[in-house]
Amino acid sequence: MLDARLGGALATTRLVYDTPSLCARHLEKQHSWRPALAEALADRAGSDGPPAIALAVRAGAALGCLNTALEYWTASDGRLDLVTLLDEAFASLKG
Repeated sequence: MLDARLGGALATTRLVYDTPSLCARHLEKQHSWRPALAEALADRAGSDGPPAIALAVRAGAALGCLNTALEYWTASDGRLDLVTLLDEAFASLKG
């Protein structure tokens, strides 16, 4: 059984995914995060210039992993562990 905090997160996530306008806004917002994530990866790597395309791709892939894990978690009504789903999503990028 989910605690109240996770139950609220599940209800909110379900609402966002089930409401086309909210889902579109959610994806639009995440798309705007990609450059900042790529920049953070570049900073972490010690790069002085703009992020390489590979870093932008990795940032986009990370957001894709997050969304896929959330979709599976929501579809399971929170029965699956979200952290495990995220780990599985990221691991799938390696192989």
